[in-house]
Amino acid sequence: MAAEQVEFELVSPEKLLLSEPVAMVVVPGADGDFGVLPRHAPLISSLRIGVISVYRDKRNEVSEKIFVDGGFAEVTPQRCTVLAEQAVRLGEIDRAKVEQELKDAREDLSDASGETERKAAERSVARLEGMLDALARA
Repeated sequence: MAAEQVEFELVSPEKLLLSEPVAMVVVPGADGDFGVLPRHAPLISSLRIGVISVYRDKRNEVSEKIFVDGGFAEVTPQRCTVLAEQAVRLGEIDRAKVEQELKDAREDLSDASGETERKAAERSVARLEGMLDALARA
C-alpha cells in the first residue's frame, strides 16, 4: 500500500466488490457523509441509503460511485471496511428496471394489509427511490 493511501474494502452479502488501496473514500454514514483518509481516527458507523465515492489516485477526482443500501463501516488509521446490505456500481443500475420495480413497490405499499407487509414495502420504496436519486446525481 502506498504511503498516502488507505486500504478500502466493500463487501455485500453477494460478493467482495472492492479491495484496494485508495487516496480517499466518502461514505454515507447514518449521521452524514464522512471522508476517510490515511491515518483516520478509529470509527464505526451505520450507513444510510446513499452513494460511496471512491477516489483511487487523487483526492479531487472521483474514480467510482457505488450505491449502498445500509450496512456498517469500520475505519482504522490504515483501513476502511464497509459491510453493505446491498451494493451496486452506479454504472450497473438499469434505470428502467428500477423505475418499474418502484412502481410495483408503491402498488405493494398501497395494497399492504398488515404492519409487516407495509414496512417491507416502505423499505423497498425507500431503497428504489434512493437508487433513482443516486442515478440523477451521477
